[in-house]
Amino acid sequence: MTTVHINDTQDTEQPKSPHRRSWLKGIGVGAVSLGAGALATKAYIDSSDGTQTKQDAYGTHQAGIITPQPAAAIIVVFDVLAKDKKGFEKLLRTLTDRITFLTQGGQLPQIDPKFPPLNSGIMGDKVFPDNLTMTVSLGASVFDGRFGLTDLKPQYLQDMQPFPNDALEPESTDGDLSIQICSNTAETCIHALRDIIKNTPDLMTMRWQMNGFLPPHMIRKLGKDTMRNLLGFKDGTSNVDAKNDALLNELIWVSDHANSAGEPAWAKGGSYQVVRLIRNRVEFWDRTPLQEQETIFGRHKLSGAPLGKPNEHDDPDFASDPDGKRIPHDAHIRLANPRTPETRKNLILRRGYNYSQGLSKSGQLNMGLLFVCYQSNLLNGFLTVQGRMNGESLEEYIKPFGGGYFFSLPGFAKGEYLGQGLIQAAV
Repeated sequence: MTTVHINDTQDTEQPKSPHRRSWLKGIGVGAVSLGAGALATKAYIDSSDGTQTKQDAYGTHQAGIITPQPAAAIIVVFDVLAKDKKGFEKLLRTLTDRITFLTQGGQLPQIDPKFPPLNSGIMGDKVFPDNLTMTVSLGASVFDGRFGLTDLKPQYLQDMQPFPNDALEPESTDGDLSIQICSNTAETCIHALRDIIKNTPDLMTMRWQMNGFLPPHMIRKLGKDTMRNLLGFKDGTSNVDAKNDALLNELIWVSDHANSAGEPAWAKGGSYQVVRLIRNRVEFWDRTPLQEQETIFGRHKLSGAPLGKPNEHDDPDFASDPDGKRIPHDAHIRLANPRTPETRKNLILRRGYNYSQGLSKSGQLNMGLLFVCYQSNLLNGFLTVQGRMNGESLEEYIKPFGGGYFFSLPGFAKGEYLGQGLIQAAV
């Protein structure tokens, strides 16, 4: 089993003392102050070892979507335990406070040792930001009536339905709320996850989790390099340019663009998040001839260039190859992005990670792709792209088994909380 499922155990050893409540209040105030300071601090300090690198907590959009990818990630999905709108608002406020503090860092207070520690201690007595981002997104089930949000659901948000090659496992699929946690190190991601769990025991419980990784040199190149998946091919070469604001407003952010027509007003600044857990049959793949592997992808394995081209970012020029003699019509890159004016609206922002979790029950390597992508229109984006790829030759070597569709909340300003527009719009 590749995912961790925790539905039963909750931390009930929270200290009840006024001391703890005062600290939690204080740490929230401190986090606001630190976050304001971050506005004047550039995201990356070249001379540091990375521990002091920080991303702004505030903004129109949440961090972690167009932010350059660091090396470590956790996707964790929760079921919400809050019973009503007031409880759900409390959850969002708590997440906002914790995320603001954790992403900016700060000194931890000393407490009475008769009580459990307020922090896991993984980072010592001072939390450092370590390039941490935490992106909160909501599943369709949040809009089922428990919190009075039914009429405010983003129009394309839905439970994940299986495509023909999928074998979705219910215990690893969907959920009320996802948090994408990314950082320079796995320890910082784990520290953040444990902090969130410790501070929300009565508000939500974990449903499933997947850890991902990228090569450490991705940090130094600030996302300018293209990751390789565990099949050995570069993955995301033709990704949407995260520095092109016009393109982002059309394809990634819910905005005033026609691609976002019909969305509720509160959703502006948010984005649809797709998570797919895709196992790679690597033993089978490693016995496949190189020429066949490259034909399946439509790219040269080592350089990442389209077949027949010398460089990774060369245009595959499908128009000059109408019969598919150079790049077959069912090649992965041709189906994913045909590069026609009509399919431009289908472009998505990929933000995937590799995963490896030991052996499967059948004794095979349990590894693959933690696929994550963002788009302003789920129907025009992932659903259409994946529909085009049904039956592709690559399906023989991959098996999607879980994930979900979520809506990443808009960002928040100082003094606001995540999802405030949604809560205020509810009757």
